[in-house]
Amino acid sequence: MTRRVELLVLLLGDALALVCAAALFGVACESYGWLQHASAEPSLARAAFVVGWLLLFAFSGLYGERYAGGRFDELVTLGKVTAFGVLALFFGYYLGRLVPGAERAAVGAYALSIVGCVGTARLGVRAVQKALILRGYGRHRAVVVGWSDRVEELYHDLAKYPAAGIEVVGAVRLRHTETIAVGALVGTHDDGRDESGRPVYAEGDALPAGAVEVTAAGAPEAAIAELPGLIDRLGVRDVLIALGSDDHQYLDEVLRVCDGRPVSLKLVPDFYTAVGGMARTEHIYGLPLIEVLPEPIPAWEKRTKRIADVVASAVVLVAGLPLWLLVGALVRATSPGRAIFRQVRVGRGGRPFTMFKYRTMVEGAERETGPVWAGKADARVTPLGKWLRRLRIDEVPQLWNVFVGEMSLVGPRPERPYFVETLTQEIPLYSRRHRVQPGITGLAQVKWRYDADIEDVRQKLKYDLFYIENM
Repeated sequence: MTRRVELLVLLLGDALALVCAAALFGVACESYGWLQHASAEPSLARAAFVVGWLLLFAFSGLYGERYAGGRFDELVTLGKVTAFGVLALFFGYYLGRLVPGAERAAVGAYALSIVGCVGTARLGVRAVQKALILRGYGRHRAVVVGWSDRVEELYHDLAKYPAAGIEVVGAVRLRHTETIAVGALVGTHDDGRDESGRPVYAEGDALPAGAVEVTAAGAPEAAIAELPGLIDRLGVRDVLIALGSDDHQYLDEVLRVCDGRPVSLKLVPDFYTAVGGMARTEHIYGLPLIEVLPEPIPAWEKRTKRIADVVASAVVLVAGLPLWLLVGALVRATSPGRAIFRQVRVGRGGRPFTMFKYRTMVEGAERETGPVWAGKADARVTPLGKWLRRLRIDEVPQLWNVFVGEMSLVGPRPERPYFVETLTQEIPLYSRRHRVQPGITGLAQVKWRYDADIEDVRQKLKYDLFYIENM
């Protein structure tokens, strides 16, 4: 099933399960004499409880994509979230009261009813989802990168376990010769697949039937350079890396070209690394895979950060509206041109968006020069613009970008596509900044000055990467 359908089914299933849990809890209350007043709660209050639980589930990441995640792990997470919600609910409900011993048992009963009903509903949804995956629906499209023999081995291993939900649609096969093959699956449901929708492998063939071979001459780096295009063209969501333990330079190159793209990178570990316990692996039907560059923070921290962004940006924009209108009028009055300057920047996952600022330079400042960084004493900056920059008031319109979710209050500063393309080639790991939401301010802005040359960018990148790892 598609991601949208999965979300809808989970929401409906959870809502129905919560209603059933409330009904079971009501029966238990009547049978054991718990909470005699609970049955008198109006229907509106019960509906509010259901909505509250759904919001808590969403806040805790239970509606995030759990691709290849175990059902047991999902139940454990559900148990933790339910325990927190029930304790918070009952502590708040009985705050300042003495709770009789008999009613303390109601806490456990309510928690068990929720975990039991919601857990059962989710197991049902996952069972249907697995059945659809076995029939070829809702799979993750993946590309394998590695030496020819390891790519072939991984292809065949994945073909044995269709329930893993990975559909290999392409491969970057590195060879120790000058001819390097880049394979991309172009077959349809009726081309190169069996009745269940699984790719069919010919005996001794490294690629699925129906695949085409595209050759690229040169070193392995030349083939890896084809990977971004392959990802975009085939709609890939996973990159499986099948390299040897000594192939650090090629692994670095794969990470560099994929970093910042909306794909999950998984590394097939070296045997001794996996057995020796030096790396934490996730097993997909017997295949040990190490996830590379996972999410920097848990779902609940991400939701908390987003709530803080929305609340703070809304308060500042609304409370200071008269002042912001006055600033805009002053910009228009002191120099010809628009008050709000619009510019395309690169956001999370490498996606472009339009960023807003108060205009601090003369209209058409880069008409003759093209994209250039602003200097320390830039003649293009207007007299009012100097003060707006010094007081950082020129950044205020970006609070709208924060409110709509394109930016955050804190994060790496977004850069223009022209500079991103150039700096990605010049500075290793530069695109790693795009793993998180860009910000109005950040550690690099606090610790360093405006960008004047590439060395400034190198220094600020260190702070950006430190922030991402410790955000």
